[in-house]
Amino acid sequence: MSAARISTRTFIWVALAVAAVLAGAVSLAASGSPDGLEFVAGRLGFDAAATPHLLAGLPTADYVVGGVSDARISGAAAGLLGCAVVAAAGFGLDRLLRRGATD
Repeated sequence: MSAARISTRTFIWVALAVAAVLAGAVSLAASGSPDGLEFVAGRLGFDAAATPHLLAGLPTADYVVGGVSDARISGAAAGLLGCAVVAAAGFGLDRLLRRGATD
């Protein structure tokens, strides 16, 4: 008996939906505590020497969306926006590679 096959298009849409749920909903439950690197830097006392990174001025820096007062909603929005950007880049790259293959 052969396994049921799904189309590539269906797989991609389901994968995008799962990624969006994980980025949006699961991020609501994420810890607000510092990650491991920040924790160790604070424990060893060199966290004060940190300087802002190159992209610190962007609206989505530090996994939040600027202008949203609720930190949990802001983090979820940043996750969804990140998924959208990665999906758009992937679809764009796919389109470029497919177009180049037919030339």
